[in-house]
Amino acid sequence: MNDAAPAPTPAPAPRKRARVRAPELIGKGGWLNTGGKELTLADLRGKCVVVDFWTFCCINCLHVLDELRELEEKHRDTLVVIGVHSPKFVHEAEHSAVVDAVERYEVHHPVLDDPELATWKQYAVRAWPTLVVIDPEGYVVAQHAGEGHAGAIATLVEELEAEHEAKGTLRRGDGPYVPPEPVASDLRFPGKAVVLGSGNYLVSDTTRHQLVELAPDGETVLRRIGEGEFREPQGLALLPDGKVVVADTVHHALRTFDPATGAIELIAGTGRQWWQGSPTSGPALEVALSSPWDVAWWQGKVWIAMAGVHQLWTYDPEAGSVQVAAGTTNEGLVDGPAAEAWFAQPSGLAATEDRLWVADSETSALRWIEPDGSVHTAVGTGLFDFGHRDGPAAQALLQHPLGVTALPDGSVAVCDTYNHALRRFDPATGEVSTLATDLREPSDAVLVGEDIVVVESARHRLTRLRLPEEAVTVEAVAHRTRREATEVAPGRLRLDVVFQAPTGQKLDERYGPSTRLLVSSTPPELLAAGEGTGTDLFRELTLNPEVTEGVLHVSAMAASCDDDPANEYPACHVHQQDWGVPVKVTEQGADRLPLILAGLDAPEAQEQPAV
Repeated sequence: MNDAAPAPTPAPAPRKRARVRAPELIGKGGWLNTGGKELTLADLRGKCVVVDFWTFCCINCLHVLDELRELEEKHRDTLVVIGVHSPKFVHEAEHSAVVDAVERYEVHHPVLDDPELATWKQYAVRAWPTLVVIDPEGYVVAQHAGEGHAGAIATLVEELEAEHEAKGTLRRGDGPYVPPEPVASDLRFPGKAVVLGSGNYLVSDTTRHQLVELAPDGETVLRRIGEGEFREPQGLALLPDGKVVVADTVHHALRTFDPATGAIELIAGTGRQWWQGSPTSGPALEVALSSPWDVAWWQGKVWIAMAGVHQLWTYDPEAGSVQVAAGTTNEGLVDGPAAEAWFAQPSGLAATEDRLWVADSETSALRWIEPDGSVHTAVGTGLFDFGHRDGPAAQALLQHPLGVTALPDGSVAVCDTYNHALRRFDPATGEVSTLATDLREPSDAVLVGEDIVVVESARHRLTRLRLPEEAVTVEAVAHRTRREATEVAPGRLRLDVVFQAPTGQKLDERYGPSTRLLVSSTPPELLAAGEGTGTDLFRELTLNPEVTEGVLHVSAMAASCDDDPANEYPACHVHQQDWGVPVKVTEQGADRLPLILAGLDAPEAQEQPAV
């Protein structure tokens, strides 16, 4: 027997990493959540830093905000998360809109408002969301695109803590986050509304995680409902039995609320987020959902705008089951049979007898689904074109609509959220017009007699409007997403999706290929060869010499499992990301396009500018 004290556990050997100095964090919009202080990387020296490139329209970015909360709390004295807000839409470049979003989504770390994408460009970011890890000495050590990487980053942070504690380069203590002063109001970023049988309004008070019942004046608070039971609730739909079904968005669930008794009941969802490979049908309480954003009663079922996976699902109350109704999980705008259609964050639903209207937010589109399941587009062209333009539907433009309301004459009103407007589409004429402007981020509307009551989310109120007989005239504007095009050479282009399984994991090839790559383009003529689906994370593309610019759409997936031979049932992880890469074909352009899905010490990190 040896009574000697055990030797101390040695600090882990430093990982060999590319020594790439992190570029400075700069943005014309300035800093939020710092008490007015302008932060620099020098201020963060000694801390592990995770830079989160996000934009508030993006559901995947909102998922990442939730994923990072536990990491922030666990490593609060050694880790600083920095959000860099990098806008896709014109509205998202407005500083006041970023301030609202930081409060709306309860972002509890410093945020740099970068309206001109200056820091995005310095870090060579290509997708929302992207996470970059910087060590306590100011060097980039990892980059991940998409969601689901919190576990890998947590492992890396623990390694960095041990390594830099041993080197004496770790600085513990409070970070630079300074919470803003709370604001008092009856509603705070309300999401959706419904009129109850009593004539009262029921409103999802999103940021306060409650439902609020208002009197018919739309202002007097009668009761608050569900404290501690909801998390950022959004969509509401009145059921035939008088109950209201609620899209409990961040809990990834559906609940019912009974106005007569006040009872709240969970009817669908497990509380966990749906991931690729999970069941897409079955008993409602055994199937995971993903950020349900709106709900509607149609064809005897509750239809769900499943924003988190770009699909429509249904809940059958008689069978107590859920299933996918339309969409493939690929993000984009593709019409056709339900099983082949693509959506992009469907966020608003409105039912008529023969159509279910859909506000498809990321494609700035108004779409509908027929009883036979076929999907059609009324307004909108794709992920990157948006604006405020009336006229024939084929030329009309919206900007990130979140709500749609069926009107008595067969037309529909669209809450054109990022244009701060209420728009109208008339199927009889095929025309789009503007009903009202100066509505701050309208997210839903309900009919009350001859009036329409609009949820002005960013003004924290309901606003009652008389439906005008004639539309409002506005000056037409059109925009494309504000990202510089990547210059590529004509002819052959090598596409490489860089993926390195996180520490302690390996590719899961037990049941066949563990990776998937889907490539397409806008316009379709941009690609002469290379489109379609395959299992390799690289592809030889051929660009059409007659098309000089467009967008490459890339969707990549990789599955990895914990690499522990002693564990018979290792945990598995799915990494997935969609990119829309604007490209411009020039003779001086690159012949290789690297996209980082997940990379620790990825070679592409060395291509980032250093300062």
